[in-house]
Amino acid sequence: MTAYGTPTVVSGGRLETLLIWVGFPLAGGAVGAGLAAGAGWIAGLSWAPAQGLFRLLDGMPDQQALAAGAAVGVLTGLVFGAVAAADRVAVEVAVDRVRVRHGSKEREFARRDVRVAHLDGKELVLLGPDDEELLRRRSDLPGTDLAGAFRAHGWPWADEDPHRTAYRLWVPELPGLPPGADALLKARQRALDDDRGDEAGELRTELARYGVVVRDEGKRQHWRLSRSASPPQ
Repeated sequence: MTAYGTPTVVSGGRLETLLIWVGFPLAGGAVGAGLAAGAGWIAGLSWAPAQGLFRLLDGMPDQQALAAGAAVGVLTGLVFGAVAAADRVAVEVAVDRVRVRHGSKEREFARRDVRVAHLDGKELVLLGPDDEELLRRRSDLPGTDLAGAFRAHGWPWADEDPHRTAYRLWVPELPGLPPGADALLKARQRALDDDRGDEAGELRTELARYGVVVRDEGKRQHWRLSRSASPPQ
């Protein structure tokens, strides 16, 4: 089978998997054992946190203290690994569809539903036939690898956002938005200011129902309208 017909997967690969599930626990175990070895010294520091725990370790036989410290460190590393795994992104591109996995969640888009794909900083963006956003997913995947995967399978790929100049900085009560969109942007701004990312994402989805496409620069919102947007105020 040709490369064109074989799906291309862009992900962190085996090295990232080893780092998450082996590297983090090993590093955690080493740090935990080191802290256990220095428990007596740490317990004597008036400003050190969890002094009771370090006094407990200091009172244990050396081998038990080291084993306990290493075990706690390994468990901590596994927790960090689980968090990192839940935030992993993988993109599988085929001739007729693209799948984007984020942790345990997966979304699939048919080729006929995607007008163009591009990167906006570190965010992969898929645009639909009305220039609406079908997907905006942030990741640390190499941009050259993503561009190569889409182009290798015949997908339209833009080197930059084709609507970059159409965005306007959102200001409360600014004219030109569909009815109700301004209130959603106000709520989303509060979510951004309070670092409530999930809520900001839900409000982005709701704004898309009005035909409003949003992109963020820091905590400032910029917006544009899709072709099928509701009539503005």
